[in-house]
Amino acid sequence: MSNTYRALPSLNALRAFEAAGRHLNFRAAADELFVTQGAVAQQVRILEEYMGFALFQRLPKGVALTSQGAIYFAEVTRAFEILKKATTQVLKEPKTVTISVTPTFATKLLLPNLSALATAVPDVDLRTVATESIADFDRDQVDIAVRLTRPPFFTSFDTQLLFKQKLVAVANPYFVADITLPISLERLKEMPLLHDSHNHWPRFLNTTDKLPGAVFNQTALALDAALAGQGVAIACQAFVKADLSAGRLVQVSELDLTVEPDYYLIRKRTSVSQSAVDAVWEWFIENLVIG
Repeated sequence: MSNTYRALPSLNALRAFEAAGRHLNFRAAADELFVTQGAVAQQVRILEEYMGFALFQRLPKGVALTSQGAIYFAEVTRAFEILKKATTQVLKEPKTVTISVTPTFATKLLLPNLSALATAVPDVDLRTVATESIADFDRDQVDIAVRLTRPPFFTSFDTQLLFKQKLVAVANPYFVADITLPISLERLKEMPLLHDSHNHWPRFLNTTDKLPGAVFNQTALALDAALAGQGVAIACQAFVKADLSAGRLVQVSELDLTVEPDYYLIRKRTSVSQSAVDAVWEWFIENLVIG
Protein backbone atom coordinates (compact mmCIF):
# COMPACT_ATOMS: atom_id res chain seq x y z
CA MET A 1 0.00 0.00 0.00
CA SER A 2 1.43 3.37 -0.99
CA ASN A 3 1.93 6.05 1.65
CA THR A 4 -0.67 8.77 1.14
CA TYR A 5 1.14 11.17 3.48
CA ARG A 6 3.84 13.44 2.09
CA ALA A 7 7.06 13.28 4.10
CA LEU A 8 7.59 16.19 6.44
CA PRO A 9 10.54 18.53 5.99
CA SER A 10 13.68 17.97 8.03
CA LEU A 11 13.24 18.99 11.65
CA ASN A 12 16.68 20.65 11.57
CA ALA A 13 15.56 22.72 8.58
CA LEU A 14 12.35 23.75 10.35
CA ARG A 15 14.27 24.72 13.49
CA ALA A 16 16.69 26.83 11.46
CA PHE A 17 13.81 28.48 9.59
CA GLU A 18 11.87 29.22 12.79
CA ALA A 19 14.90 30.74 14.55
CA ALA A 20 15.84 32.80 11.47
CA GLY A 21 12.24 33.96 11.13
CA ARG A 22 12.17 35.22 14.72
CA HIS A 23 15.53 36.97 14.54
CA LEU A 24 15.36 37.92 10.85
CA ASN A 25 19.07 37.28 10.92
CA PHE A 26 20.97 34.08 10.09
CA ARG A 27 23.87 34.89 12.43
CA ALA A 28 21.58 35.43 15.45
CA ALA A 29 19.75 32.21 14.61
CA ALA A 30 23.07 30.38 14.37
CA ASP A 31 24.15 31.68 17.80
CA GLU A 32 20.86 30.44 19.32
CA LEU A 33 21.20 26.99 17.78
CA PHE A 34 24.95 26.70 18.45
CA VAL A 35 25.79 26.16 14.79
CA THR A 36 27.48 28.25 12.13
CA GLN A 37 25.77 30.93 10.07
CA GLY A 38 26.52 28.84 6.99
CA ALA A 39 24.72 25.84 8.53
CA VAL A 40 21.58 27.92 9.11
CA ALA A 41 21.71 29.26 5.55
CA GLN A 42 22.13 25.73 4.19
CA GLN A 43 19.16 24.38 6.19
CA VAL A 44 16.97 27.26 5.01
CA ARG A 45 17.97 26.55 1.38
CA ILE A 46 17.09 22.87 1.87
CA LEU A 47 13.67 23.87 3.18
CA GLU A 48 13.11 26.35 0.33
CA GLU A 49 13.99 23.64 -2.21
CA TYR A 50 11.57 21.29 -0.49
CA MET A 51 8.76 23.86 -0.45
CA GLY A 52 9.44 25.07 -3.97
CA PHE A 53 9.44 28.79 -3.15
CA ALA A 54 11.60 31.36 -1.36
CA LEU A 55 11.00 31.84 2.32
CA PHE A 56 13.31 34.83 2.85
CA GLN A 57 14.47 37.85 0.94
CA ARG A 58 18.22 38.18 1.45
CA LEU A 59 19.02 41.78 2.41
CA PRO A 60 22.38 43.53 2.93
CA LYS A 61 21.74 43.39 6.68
CA GLY A 62 19.70 40.38 7.69
CA VAL A 63 16.72 38.84 5.93
CA ALA A 64 13.01 39.46 5.52
CA LEU A 65 10.23 36.91 5.20
CA THR A 66 8.50 36.66 1.84
CA SER A 67 4.70 36.73 1.85
CA GLN A 68 4.56 32.93 1.56
CA GLY A 69 7.40 32.67 4.08
CA ALA A 70 5.47 34.77 6.59
CA ILE A 71 2.40 32.52 6.31
CA TYR A 72 4.50 29.39 6.71
CA PHE A 73 6.46 30.94 9.60
CA ALA A 74 3.24 31.59 11.52
CA GLU A 75 2.14 27.96 11.13
CA VAL A 76 5.56 26.52 11.96
CA THR A 77 5.75 28.72 15.06
CA ARG A 78 2.31 27.50 16.15
CA ALA A 79 3.39 23.88 15.61
CA PHE A 80 6.52 24.37 17.73
CA GLU A 81 4.40 25.93 20.51
CA ILE A 82 2.10 22.91 20.46
CA LEU A 83 5.10 20.59 20.73
CA LYS A 84 6.55 22.67 23.56
CA LYS A 85 3.26 22.65 25.46
CA ALA A 86 2.81 18.89 24.99
CA THR A 87 6.37 18.18 26.13
CA THR A 88 6.05 20.38 29.21
CA GLN A 89 2.74 18.76 30.14
CA VAL A 90 4.11 15.21 29.84
CA LEU A 91 7.25 16.05 31.83
CA LYS A 92 5.14 17.51 34.64
CA GLU A 93 2.95 14.43 34.90
CA PRO A 94 4.04 12.04 37.67
CA LYS A 95 5.72 8.83 36.57
CA THR A 96 3.58 5.73 37.13
CA VAL A 97 5.15 2.52 38.44
CA THR A 98 3.04 -0.64 38.46
CA ILE A 99 3.93 -3.23 41.10
CA SER A 100 2.49 -6.74 40.83
CA VAL A 101 2.60 -8.69 44.09
CA THR A 102 0.94 -11.72 45.62
CA PRO A 103 -2.16 -10.95 47.72
CA THR A 104 -0.49 -11.96 51.00
CA PHE A 105 2.62 -9.90 50.22
CA ALA A 106 0.36 -6.95 49.46
CA THR A 107 -1.64 -7.29 52.68
CA LYS A 108 1.15 -8.13 55.12
CA LEU A 109 4.19 -6.28 53.77
CA LEU A 110 3.44 -3.75 51.06
CA LEU A 111 0.32 -2.01 52.39
CA PRO A 112 1.73 -1.45 55.91
CA ASN A 113 4.78 0.17 54.29
CA LEU A 114 3.01 1.97 51.46
CA SER A 115 3.15 5.42 53.08
CA ALA A 116 6.90 5.02 53.63
CA LEU A 117 7.35 4.03 50.00
CA ALA A 118 5.23 6.97 48.81
CA THR A 119 7.32 9.33 50.95
CA ALA A 120 10.53 7.90 49.51
CA VAL A 121 9.34 8.40 45.91
CA PRO A 122 7.05 11.45 46.13
CA ASP A 123 7.01 12.12 42.38
CA VAL A 124 5.84 8.62 41.49
CA ASP A 125 2.27 7.39 41.15
CA LEU A 126 2.23 3.84 42.53
CA ARG A 127 -0.16 1.27 41.08
CA THR A 128 -0.44 -2.05 42.91
CA VAL A 129 -1.84 -5.23 41.38
CA ALA A 130 -2.39 -8.13 43.80
CA THR A 131 -2.48 -11.47 42.00
CA GLU A 132 -0.97 -14.93 42.11
CA SER A 133 -0.91 -15.07 38.29
CA ILE A 134 2.37 -14.98 36.42
CA ALA A 135 3.08 -11.38 35.40
CA ASP A 136 3.43 -10.57 31.72
CA PHE A 137 5.50 -7.41 31.94
CA ASP A 138 4.56 -6.18 28.46
CA ARG A 139 0.90 -7.21 28.24
CA ASP A 140 0.06 -6.22 31.82
CA GLN A 141 2.34 -3.14 31.75
CA VAL A 142 3.99 -4.29 34.97
CA ASP A 143 7.25 -2.61 35.99
CA ILE A 144 8.16 -4.66 39.08
CA ALA A 145 6.82 -7.99 40.33
CA VAL A 146 7.19 -10.01 43.53
CA ARG A 147 6.72 -13.73 43.04
CA LEU A 148 7.48 -17.14 44.49
CA THR A 149 10.09 -18.48 42.11
CA ARG A 150 13.53 -20.06 41.87
CA PRO A 151 16.65 -19.87 39.66
CA PRO A 152 17.67 -20.14 36.91
CA PHE A 153 16.25 -16.89 35.53
CA PHE A 154 16.15 -15.60 31.97
CA THR A 155 18.93 -13.12 31.24
CA SER A 156 16.29 -10.60 30.15
CA PHE A 157 15.25 -10.13 33.80
CA ASP A 158 16.79 -8.50 36.86
CA THR A 159 16.11 -10.46 40.05
CA GLN A 160 16.71 -9.92 43.76
CA LEU A 161 16.03 -12.43 46.53
CA LEU A 162 13.77 -10.81 49.13
CA PHE A 163 13.40 -13.67 51.60
CA LYS A 164 13.04 -17.43 51.87
CA GLN A 165 9.85 -19.18 52.94
CA LYS A 166 10.50 -19.91 56.60
CA LEU A 167 7.17 -21.29 57.82
CA VAL A 168 5.92 -20.90 61.39
CA ALA A 169 2.67 -21.86 63.14
CA VAL A 170 0.80 -18.94 64.70
CA ALA A 171 -2.42 -18.22 66.57
CA ASN A 172 -4.19 -15.48 68.48
CA PRO A 173 -2.72 -15.46 72.03
CA TYR A 174 -6.24 -15.68 73.51
CA PHE A 175 -6.94 -18.76 71.42
CA VAL A 176 -4.07 -20.62 73.14
CA ALA A 177 -4.32 -18.87 76.49
CA ASP A 178 -5.14 -22.10 78.33
CA ILE A 179 -2.47 -24.14 76.55
CA THR A 180 1.18 -24.39 77.59
CA LEU A 181 3.46 -23.24 74.79
CA PRO A 182 5.22 -24.48 72.78
CA ILE A 183 2.67 -27.00 71.54
CA SER A 184 3.89 -30.43 70.44
CA LEU A 185 3.28 -31.58 66.89
CA GLU A 186 0.95 -34.29 68.12
CA ARG A 187 -1.11 -31.72 70.00
CA LEU A 188 -1.11 -29.44 66.97
CA LYS A 189 -2.69 -32.17 64.83
CA GLU A 190 -5.67 -32.17 67.16
CA MET A 191 -6.24 -28.40 67.01
CA PRO A 192 -8.33 -26.42 64.50
CA LEU A 193 -5.91 -25.86 61.66
CA LEU A 194 -6.31 -23.10 59.09
CA HIS A 195 -5.25 -24.20 55.62
CA ASP A 196 -4.40 -22.20 52.48
CA SER A 197 -3.83 -23.12 48.83
CA HIS A 198 -0.13 -23.88 49.48
CA ASN A 199 -1.15 -26.80 51.77
CA HIS A 200 2.02 -26.78 53.88
CA TRP A 201 0.47 -28.35 57.01
CA PRO A 202 1.10 -32.02 56.06
CA ARG A 203 4.77 -31.33 55.45
CA PHE A 204 5.07 -29.14 58.56
CA LEU A 205 3.51 -31.85 60.73
CA ASN A 206 5.29 -34.67 58.85
CA THR A 207 2.10 -36.59 58.23
CA THR A 208 0.10 -38.05 55.38
CA ASP A 209 -3.09 -38.13 57.45
CA LYS A 210 -6.02 -36.00 56.40
CA LEU A 211 -5.97 -32.88 58.54
CA PRO A 212 -9.23 -31.18 59.55
CA GLY A 213 -9.83 -27.44 59.50
CA ALA A 214 -11.06 -24.56 57.38
CA VAL A 215 -9.51 -24.07 53.94
CA PHE A 216 -8.85 -20.67 52.33
CA ASN A 217 -7.59 -19.87 48.85
CA GLN A 218 -5.14 -17.24 50.14
CA THR A 219 -2.67 -17.21 53.02
CA ALA A 220 -3.81 -13.72 54.00
CA LEU A 221 -7.32 -15.04 54.66
CA ALA A 222 -6.01 -17.90 56.80
CA LEU A 223 -3.97 -15.39 58.80
CA ASP A 224 -7.02 -13.16 59.24
CA ALA A 225 -8.88 -16.16 60.60
CA ALA A 226 -6.00 -16.83 63.01
CA LEU A 227 -6.07 -13.20 64.14
CA ALA A 228 -9.79 -13.62 64.77
CA GLY A 229 -9.10 -16.60 67.03
CA GLN A 230 -10.45 -19.27 64.67
CA GLY A 231 -7.47 -21.63 64.78
CA VAL A 232 -3.77 -22.07 64.03
CA ALA A 233 -2.36 -20.86 60.71
CA ILE A 234 0.94 -21.60 59.07
CA ALA A 235 2.69 -18.85 57.13
CA CYS A 236 5.99 -17.41 56.04
CA GLN A 237 7.64 -15.74 59.02
CA ALA A 238 8.13 -12.50 57.05
CA PHE A 239 4.34 -12.13 56.76
CA VAL A 240 3.66 -12.46 60.50
CA LYS A 241 6.69 -10.62 61.86
CA ALA A 242 4.75 -7.43 62.60
CA ASP A 243 1.84 -9.29 64.20
CA LEU A 244 4.22 -11.33 66.36
CA SER A 245 6.08 -8.19 67.48
CA ALA A 246 2.80 -6.44 68.32
CA GLY A 247 1.48 -9.46 70.24
CA ARG A 248 -1.49 -9.96 67.93
CA LEU A 249 -0.17 -13.43 67.14
CA VAL A 250 2.10 -15.87 68.97
CA GLN A 251 4.25 -18.65 67.57
CA VAL A 252 2.74 -21.80 69.04
CA SER A 253 5.46 -24.30 68.11
CA GLU A 254 9.24 -24.19 68.26
CA LEU A 255 9.34 -25.90 64.88
CA ASP A 256 9.91 -23.90 61.72
CA LEU A 257 10.23 -25.24 58.20
CA THR A 258 11.98 -23.61 55.24
CA VAL A 259 10.50 -24.57 51.89
CA GLU A 260 11.05 -23.56 48.31
CA PRO A 261 10.51 -21.56 46.17
CA ASP A 262 11.59 -18.16 47.54
CA TYR A 263 10.19 -14.65 47.22
CA TYR A 264 11.99 -12.68 44.52
CA LEU A 265 11.82 -9.14 43.23
CA ILE A 266 11.73 -9.21 39.41
CA ARG A 267 11.79 -6.68 36.60
CA LYS A 268 12.46 -6.74 32.89
CA ARG A 269 15.83 -5.40 31.80
CA THR A 270 15.78 -2.40 29.48
CA SER A 271 18.29 -0.02 27.93
CA VAL A 272 15.87 2.89 28.46
CA SER A 273 16.40 5.05 31.54
CA GLN A 274 13.65 4.39 34.12
CA SER A 275 14.49 6.52 37.13
CA ALA A 276 11.08 6.04 38.78
CA VAL A 277 11.24 2.25 38.47
CA ASP A 278 14.85 2.29 39.72
CA ALA A 279 13.82 4.29 42.79
CA VAL A 280 11.01 1.87 43.71
CA TRP A 281 13.27 -1.13 43.04
CA GLU A 282 15.97 0.24 45.37
CA TRP A 283 13.39 0.99 48.07
CA PHE A 284 12.21 -2.64 48.01
CA ILE A 285 15.78 -3.87 48.36
CA GLU A 286 16.61 -1.48 51.20
CA ASN A 287 13.42 -2.10 53.17
CA LEU A 288 11.97 -5.52 52.35
CA VAL A 289 14.98 -7.80 51.94
CA ILE A 290 14.94 -10.10 54.97
CA GLY A 291 18.07 -12.06 55.70
